[in-house]
Amino acid sequence: MSFSQFPLHDSLQRAIAAAGFDTPTPIQTAAIPVALTGRDLLGTAQTGTGKTAAFALPILHRLLTTPRTARRTRALVLTPTRELADQVQASIQQLAAQTRLRSATIYGGVGMAPQERALRSGTDILVACPGRLLDHAQRGAVNFSGIECLVLDEADRMLDMGFLPAIRRILGLLPQERQTMLFSATFAPELNRFVAQTLCDPERIAIGMSAPAQTISHALYPVSTALKTTLLTALLQEMHSDAVLIFTRTKHRADRVAAHLTRAGYATGVLHANRTQSQRQRALADFRAGTVPYLVATDIAARGIDVSGISHVINFDIPDTADAYIHRIGRTGRALRLGEALTLVTHEDYATVQMIERALGERLSTQHLAGFDYQQSVSGADTMPESRRGGSTGGTRRVHPGLAYIASAAFQEVLRA
Repeated sequence: MSFSQFPLHDSLQRAIAAAGFDTPTPIQTAAIPVALTGRDLLGTAQTGTGKTAAFALPILHRLLTTPRTARRTRALVLTPTRELADQVQASIQQLAAQTRLRSATIYGGVGMAPQERALRSGTDILVACPGRLLDHAQRGAVNFSGIECLVLDEADRMLDMGFLPAIRRILGLLPQERQTMLFSATFAPELNRFVAQTLCDPERIAIGMSAPAQTISHALYPVSTALKTTLLTALLQEMHSDAVLIFTRTKHRADRVAAHLTRAGYATGVLHANRTQSQRQRALADFRAGTVPYLVATDIAARGIDVSGISHVINFDIPDTADAYIHRIGRTGRALRLGEALTLVTHEDYATVQMIERALGERLSTQHLAGFDYQQSVSGADTMPESRRGGSTGGTRRVHPGLAYIASAAFQEVLRA
């Protein structure tokens, strides 16, 4: 089908056409008709599938076709991160370009005064992070009485980040009579109780649940911890890409990896929670523009960062969970583009690799970078630990062939050649 088949306001149809959108994604096809009826909705879809438009278009249509009775905010979108708030705001502004509807973002890391002015001026839609929104509410700067639509975007991520108490406090300030839409890339069991308490008989829509895009290829690169940065640089030398996103486990390591790549001659940005808001916005803007084609980030960037054209995601550190892996690599292979996900793995990552493979339902291929000198990676620390080989009963656990390779006789023969 096409967007023209949705019964959307004419100004929205013109904005859709101007943006070059034609065919809705599966989550948009399924969610927009339901949301237009005003029913509560629970939508689950993998990252990069167009969830923002799936809730933004029905909200905009409602605001355009139902006159407001007072100068109050009528729709609220809660997001876990500032970057996602900016992305949602950009999408809303694009879709509302031919209307007089106004939206604003509310999040920390920037001054409160401009946000207070936006609130006083009568913003139709607020896109907010929970913490800063509560700060404004406590100062009496927010009037929630006119809220007709609430969206909880990336709800599982907000749960992971500990926002549930703040969200519950916000819910207590909203009108009971409202439409609530919850969107998430995964649906953890912990969300069940929250959904039961927050949504009223929601329509459940699941598209490609808990699975990465089929356009992404996966590869493991076994290496010692000591040679990770060296292998990373060697991999980048072999790539022909204008946009590579590199994930680390910690903020300190992100800074260290970015500094290493910069010294090696790669224009590299860094994104993590210790950066100021202006630094984070600059890093993303440069990455989107292609002036800085390499971005090192912690998991703050794993969701909601919609940068077109990312060809490679590299897990410098393997993520802790399969869901985190799926969200990280979801930054590439978007909108049916091809993408590659590369993960550097050490002997300590064996159990996590197994967990990811079980979630994906497939074995991840193991690759060895031709011409790379692995000599320094052969040490006692790189052999498979006894706990990974088998239990006290004498049984033998499956050792992933790629991870076992760095300790194998065949690999050592390669090193001697």
